[in-house]
Order: sequence, then C-alpha cells, then structure tokens
Amino acid sequence: MRTGRPLLAATAIALVTAGAAYVLGPGAEAKPTPPASLSKKKATCTADARFPKRQLRGVWIATVKNIDWPSDTGLTVAKQQAEYVRILDNAVKRRLNAVFVQVRPASDALYKSALEPWSQYLTGTAGKDPGWDPLPFLVDEAHKRGLEFHAWFNPYRAAYDTNLSKLPANHPARVHPDWTVKYGDRLYYNPGLPEVRDHVTAVITDVVKRYDIDGVHFDDYFYPYPGGGGKFNDTDAFSKYRNGMKLADWRRDNVNKLVAQVDKAVHDTRPEVKFGISPFGIWRNKAQDPSGSATNGMSAYDSIYADARAWIQAGTVDYVMPQLYWPRGLKVADYKALVPWWADEVKGTGVDLYIGQALYRVGTTDDKAWTKVGELPAHLTLNRSYKQVDGDVYFSATQVRTNPLGVMDKLVKDHYSRPALLPIIKERGGSAPAKPAGLTAAGSVLRWTAAPGARSYAVYQLPASGAACATVDARNLVAVVTSPTFATRAPGTYLVTSLDRLQHESGPVKVVVNPV
Repeated sequence: MRTGRPLLAATAIALVTAGAAYVLGPGAEAKPTPPASLSKKKATCTADARFPKRQLRGVWIATVKNIDWPSDTGLTVAKQQAEYVRILDNAVKRRLNAVFVQVRPASDALYKSALEPWSQYLTGTAGKDPGWDPLPFLVDEAHKRGLEFHAWFNPYRAAYDTNLSKLPANHPARVHPDWTVKYGDRLYYNPGLPEVRDHVTAVITDVVKRYDIDGVHFDDYFYPYPGGGGKFNDTDAFSKYRNGMKLADWRRDNVNKLVAQVDKAVHDTRPEVKFGISPFGIWRNKAQDPSGSATNGMSAYDSIYADARAWIQAGTVDYVMPQLYWPRGLKVADYKALVPWWADEVKGTGVDLYIGQALYRVGTTDDKAWTKVGELPAHLTLNRSYKQVDGDVYFSATQVRTNPLGVMDKLVKDHYSRPALLPIIKERGGSAPAKPAGLTAAGSVLRWTAAPGARSYAVYQLPASGAACATVDARNLVAVVTSPTFATRAPGTYLVTSLDRLQHESGPVKVVVNPV
C-alpha cells in the first residue's frame, strides 16, 4: 500500500548532456563560500508553478513494427546504436528526463533472454540472434545523459501471427499452445490462466534482476480491444477459475491479479524500481457509472477489463499515466474533463499521475484542434491547475525528432525552459546523498569530488536576491549533470547539490565565479 503523497513532482533533464562542458565565459575566477553562509534565517518560499522543480518529462520509444527504434530490421549494430543515441540526444535537447523503451513487444525480447526468443524487429527474423545484447547499451546511454530508463513490456500479446508453426521453436506460445487465444489476426495469452501470470512475472523479474533499469512499464493493452476479432474464447478457463464471478468481473480480476503479482515481484527484487501503467484514458463514463468521467467514449473498465481505479486504490502501481489522446472540447472525450477526473482519483493515495500526450497526432487532421500548434502546449498549461499532475510523456520518439508544426519548440519555450528533477515516490526508498565536496572553479569550469551515492548533480545559478529561496523551484536550475563538472557561460554565484538515483537532493554547496 502507498500511504503518503509523493513530493510534487517533476522530472527534467539537464541543459547539458552528462559530462559535457559548456563554457560560460573565459577568464572567470571562483571563490568557494562555506555552506553555512547560504542562509542566516529560514525564509518563507513560494514556488512558481511555471517552473516546477520536479516533473516527469518522458517519451515512449516504440520498437514494435519498428515505429521508433530501430528504424528497420537488419541494421548493423553500429547503425542501431547511432539511431538510439540520436533519439536520446533529441530527448535531452528538449529537456526531457525519462525514456520508456519497449523491450517486449509480443512475447519476444530486445535483450538476451532464456525465457523468450529474440525479437524480429532487430534482425527481421524472430528468434535470430542479433549478435549483441542491446539492453545494457540502451540503459547505459540513457543514464549517461541523465535520463531515467523504464523498460516497457506488453503482458498479454503473444504474436502478430496466429500460425504457431511460424514462431520460433522455443516461443512460449508454441511450447504452450494451451496458454493462447486467437483473436482476429493476432495471438494472445489467456489472462485467466495462472501459468500465464507466472510466466509474465518471471520474464519481468528476470529483467529487473539482470539489468540496471529504473522502472517497469505496461501500456494500455490488456484484453484485446473490441473489433473484428469475434469472441475472445476463454470459456474453459472461466469455467475452471471463475470462483462464482461473472465473466466481466472475472476478467478484471485476472488483470488485477497480474498487476499485483508484478508489483510485488518487482519491489521484492529491487525496491527502488518503479512500476506503473499507462491505461486507456477513459476508466468509465458517467452514463455507465456516476463516479465516472463526463465523457462518452470507450470504457477501459468494460471493454478491455482494465480497472485503473482498482490499481490505484490497492496501491499496486507507483504511478498511472492515462493516455489522454484527445483535444480540449471534444465531446466524447474532452481533455478538460479527463485531467480533473484522474487528478481526483489519485488524490491522497501516494500514486503519482503523469499524462500520456498524443504528440503523434499534432499536425494531423484527426481533429481540427490538432492542426493548431497551441493545442498540445495548452494541455500542459491546464495541467498546472491540478497539483496531482506530476508530468507528461509523449508518444512517440519519432515526433520528438520531426517536431510537427514546431510544437516541440513551443513546448520547450512555454513549459521546459528549465530542467527539472524527477518526482519522488517515497515508497521506493532512497535518501539524499552527501553534499558535493571540494567545489572549486577554474576559469569558468566548476569541479567537485563525486559524492558517495550520487548518480547526478543539480546546478543552480543564484539570482540577485540570494540563496534563501533559490532552490524552491526550477527558476534558477541551469543543469542536471552526471559527472562532477560543469562549464558555465556566465559569471555569478552557483549552488551544486547531489542527487541519488531517485533524485533525492542533498543540501547545496556554493561557489562564486567572478568576471575578469
């Protein structure tokens, strides 16, 4: 259970890439000042909501069907790596601080696994060894740039082909065909089977144990979306395991059991790793449930048996990230109606709320609103009215690069003019590391000794008013860096703090850089 409210959050990466040096001005000299001189009396500080100190700013990197990475199958290792690095550099350029990378699109692996075959999206052939294990590289390169790395899994999708004979011999669906249900042109694992829950949990636990990931992430796919697939044939499992429940309640209970099982396994293995879900944006409509949202769209609760309210109330997720992929004013699903509904759902629960944003729709004719560059930035402006909203994640990395209508430029100008630290989720533990030691300035370059337990450092430039309230928000935050050095472009007074992997923050150390 999660009991305390997390710190008002925000995750934001630095103005600089880890370890990069950006020269402020030549010929400056630094004069270190003892920390005790920072404030002689406690000040009353008010944070400016336009510059949140803590805010998640993320991007999904989809591998299924080569949507974002790699751009095609069969690329050389060097080209795969270069493409991924460009995605990360674009994220840092836009002052994002987290990536959600799809590592298991359909019971396959973009990493070396003894439990599931290699993904076809690497080589073009399912089960074919690509000649390297991408995941250590994917994680390390993200961390070098100060980006939090969330491993994204699809729990129930087994294959994009219902012909089992086409799957690799070691594919779990081929080894255990009784685990599967054919629906339309795809193959799914049956959520009603305990063996399926155990297998999915084992796959995720394996990754948590072997790789230095920061989070485990599910998207919106649980039971298949209704469509041309006909009936989802889980009759035998329902008869065996229903335990007196109606079919819809039993299906929701199956999903809830998996979520709880994964939550426990992740945190038993590594308590610091976050686990969260990005559900379809409508839980239920008021027409179906008086406590639902003022919308009239598909209900995740009724159509795909995903009960986000149950996960929040049970505390089996660290965050929810509803996919609010609709513009303001849309009658069936108004963004202005959905944000307050979700904010109210998480209030007082200790579960963080981030919003999934439809960057991929900007510049399309899906709705007239998406033809206007101001629609998506207006979503973030609206979010400021709800303190429970701790950040946003964009689908997907391709549009972060292509910048449709120049919307990324506007987002940065209006909302991401400063970096931000990650939201703190108290239940994941962690504590502030030691302060940076030995802070000095040689010319315009600040250097200090790496602090035990620190993964990164925050650098602030003090305003003329002094240090008393300088770190209450991000107005004065100029960078988050991963090495103990920072090159400045301007003389002035600077504070440096240490951050652990969850970005708990130490007290500051001060240095003055004077112009020549």
